[in-house]
Amino acid sequence: MNFSGLIQDFGPLTITGLAQGAIIALFALGYTLVYGVLRLINFAHSEVFLVGTFACLIVWGFFGLDQNSATPGLLGVLGYLAIGLLAAIVASGVTALAVELVAYRPLRRRNAPPLAFLITAIGASLFISEVVGVLTDRNQRGVPPLIVQKDVVSFGNTHITNLQILIIVLALVMMFALDRFINRSRLGRGIRAVAQNPDAAALMGVNKSRVISLVFLIGGLMAGIAAVMYDLKIGATKFDAGFLLGIEAFTAAVLGGIGNLRGALLGGLLLGLLQNYAASLLGSEWLHAASFVALVLILLFRPTGLLGESLGRARA
Repeated sequence: MNFSGLIQDFGPLTITGLAQGAIIALFALGYTLVYGVLRLINFAHSEVFLVGTFACLIVWGFFGLDQNSATPGLLGVLGYLAIGLLAAIVASGVTALAVELVAYRPLRRRNAPPLAFLITAIGASLFISEVVGVLTDRNQRGVPPLIVQKDVVSFGNTHITNLQILIIVLALVMMFALDRFINRSRLGRGIRAVAQNPDAAALMGVNKSRVISLVFLIGGLMAGIAAVMYDLKIGATKFDAGFLLGIEAFTAAVLGGIGNLRGALLGGLLLGLLQNYAASLLGSEWLHAASFVALVLILLFRPTGLLGESLGRARA
């Protein structure tokens, strides 16, 4: 165990872990929203994220930004970032809605058992992943040089870059906005009502199908934002890019308390930190193993996760 390396690089590992965890947290929101309302693990959510990673690259290419392009100026960066985010959230949101309408809604109308939903989720996940694989010839696609990473804050051997700040701040802002939306808006109250008691909510005039579609749409929007941040941080994407990160996001949702929005944020950030600390202490090959060991330990002592509050019981 490399304790000296962990202590020496504690600062850089923490910043990198928070940036990585912020992406995981945004991704995890889709899992926790759907589970909070439907008690369904939407394993196709990883492919909703995947579609977003390619959508922004396609739009950037359409507007002339590719791997051979020079890095644009500040206005260019902001413009490309805006259209990339728009393309990703639209693509991911539409994909999430399509999955709900095509794969899950017919099963709900037939009162299918939970196992049917689980099998359908896995099937939808594999279908979308394979379609993207065929369309891209299963090749890795690089990300254009949109943001050149520069140190903004430095102290000791810890250097915080502009991209890390962007990822962390954007994740916190979106998490805050979503939390306020769920707890303050009329639509948010409808989501919490359906999550708490679907039958009572229907008697009160809440359209359950519309609420479920809204939940999938919001989860897709968050996944689209995470997809753009992933592209910028990793620098490449592939047809199976959502698989491993999807498992990590699901782990983060369970770790924080699946069905809890704030738990998804907490779980994502903690998981990002844990992975970086474990990689430094034990070696990079133990990065993912350490995450799941921590998950098992948390569930042994607190099965509901760290926060453990369901979406239906959430309060401002």
